[in-house]
Formats: sequence, C-alpha cells, structure tokens
Amino acid sequence: MRMTASPLSLSFADRVPKTTVLNAAHRAEGARMVDFGGYDMPLHYGSQIDEHHAVRTHAGMFDVSHMRVVDVRGSDDASARSFLRYALANDVGKLATPGKALYSCLLREDGGVIDDLIVYFVGDDFFRLVVNAATADKDIAWLSSLAAKRAPRLSIQPRDDLAMIAVQGPHAREAVWRAIAGSEAATSNLAPFNATSFASRWGELFIGRTGYTGEDGFEIALPATHAVEVWQALRDAGVRPCGLGARDTLRLEAGMNLYGQDMDESVSPMESGLAWTVNSKDDRDFVGRDVLEAQVPKYRLAGLVLEGAGGVLRAHQTIHTEHGDGEITSGTFSPTMRKSIALARIPKAVADGERVRVDARGKSLEARVVKPPFVRNGRMLVA
Repeated sequence: MRMTASPLSLSFADRVPKTTVLNAAHRAEGARMVDFGGYDMPLHYGSQIDEHHAVRTHAGMFDVSHMRVVDVRGSDDASARSFLRYALANDVGKLATPGKALYSCLLREDGGVIDDLIVYFVGDDFFRLVVNAATADKDIAWLSSLAAKRAPRLSIQPRDDLAMIAVQGPHAREAVWRAIAGSEAATSNLAPFNATSFASRWGELFIGRTGYTGEDGFEIALPATHAVEVWQALRDAGVRPCGLGARDTLRLEAGMNLYGQDMDESVSPMESGLAWTVNSKDDRDFVGRDVLEAQVPKYRLAGLVLEGAGGVLRAHQTIHTEHGDGEITSGTFSPTMRKSIALARIPKAVADGERVRVDARGKSLEARVVKPPFVRNGRMLVA
C-alpha cells in the first residue's frame, strides 16, 4: 500500500506556503492570496475579469517567481546538449542559435509526463530550463539521477537567486521598453520564442519573448534582490498587476495545458495534446521513447464549447460521447468569448464539430467539440 503523511505528521515548514520576493508588494496592492504549488500567490487584485481583459487589450504582469530557473552546463567530458537530447522528449539538437527556446516534456521511463518546461539554448554548452513550481524539486531530482548515470560531471544548478516577472499583452513590449532602460535596444528585434540577456541598472536581465496567455510579451528573469524595483517600474509604466485567476482563464482560452490537470505522470503526452513536443524523427534515444512508440492512443485532448446556458464546464466532469466516456481536464467561463469552454480528454474517435453531453452536478449539458486554441492575440478563433 502506498503510504502518505497525514497533515499532523507534516512539519510546520511543510504546511506553511513559501513566498516569493514580491509577496509584500502583492499584499500592499490588496491582493487576495491563495496557496498554489506550495507558494502564497495572488489570485487577483480585486477583479479577475478586469485583469483578464487588461492582458487581452493592453498589458498585464504576473509574478511567476514560484517557477524555477535551472541552469544546465556541460564540462570537458559531459555535454549538456547530449544529455538534454536524452532527458527531454523534444530535441534540443534543433537549437543552434543562442537564445532560441524550445517547449518540451520531461518524461518518465513509462512515458508519463513528469513536467512540461521551456528550455533555452544560451551558448557554449549552456542551457536554461524554466520548470513548474509544484514539480521543481521532483524535476531537479530526476534530472540529477539521469545525469549521475550518463554525465556525472554535468552541472545542474537551480537559480534560487532569480525572480521572474511575465509581462503580457498587445502593448506589453512597449511598456517594458518604457520601464527598463536599454531593453528596447536589446529586444526590439527579438523573435517569438527567443531570449537575450543584457546589463541593466538592476543587474543582468534574461528576457524571453515567451508567455502563457496567448498574447505577445516577455518573461523576465532577474536578480531577486531587485524584483520589487522592477515590479514598481512596470507598474509606473502602466502595466496592471494580474493574479493566477486571470492567468488561468487566459491560458485556457489560448489552449495551453496546465500541469496536474491536463497532463501528469499518469498520462502520455500523446493523449494530452502534446504529441507535437515529442520528436522521434531520427534514431535519437530519449527517456520513454520505446514505450511511446508502442502505445496506441485511445484518447485525445480536445476543446469544448458549451452550447447554450445553464452551467459552467469544470474539471473532472464526465463527458458522454457515442464512442465512450471522457473527462474535462480544465474548464472555465471565457471572459473574451463570454461562453464556457474546456479542455477535455475524449475518445480519439470523436471528431471536431460533434456534440457531446457533460454531467454537471446533476445536469446534462450539451457541448461542441472544437480544436483549440479558442483565443490568440486578442482574436476569437472558435465561434
């Protein structure tokens, strides 16, 4: 039997959420705080809906310092590139230009998803990973165990000295340029899914043109000692602080997975809408490859739009289709579309456009199967 610790057996430190360096700034703004991934994080600053619309129409910023930056460096007899080509499902061998980023899954040997992450090629056998908060310790332990077998002298360094701020929206880049001297010259020609570093008055900033909202913008890794100053500078430049509530509705509209809901260790990326992150075009060996190639997926991750009113699509609701049952993995009311939407794991035979029935607290709701994303760059892509 698998044993878990009871709440009474946990230490005080285990039960008290961690805080980011911006915690006091959130509280000063009157944020409603919640426990997320073991961290005390802002849910919203008064209106989740207004924060959502601020990102879709102008610019909003999120404290994402709970996510972990992990630097992987090679040595004379241990190549970071070779190691990550084995450790990750997507192929970092494709990264040839310094600053180029790649989205990938970190897999178990049985093909389950340990985490989803972004990896940046920085240069000189140096890669930077950004991993999720709730899985960071597990990710680092897994990577370290793989390295111990394949590249013992590889350096895997969690960067606990860094904070992260995401600035997202159609005017996000211009706002960053106003707030941070020198950032426009460093990033004006930066293509999406690329990053660069430059020296600022607050130390070295690592800025990636990436995000989790379906809008343009930057994710900024910076010295934690200066995070409050940068946050305030962005605030003064007109960027609205936004909480986890808006981040969730924005990412779901953009059709982006959330670890622990839309995928986890029990599910293959092939059934989580992440087959595109598994690169098996050549004979590269990577963790979980043999298992994935032997699998015959029975399910797929699809989008749902509620037809009519009378309820809201939520995670864990059962879906009934002509080809068997499925389950909603993430669901919400879309502020942009003004409809309830969801991501759902459904039988693979169910086609886009089909109608399905959803069990919602005793009600049977009709929903239409669609292909995500629902909203990107301020445009509704699903009617």
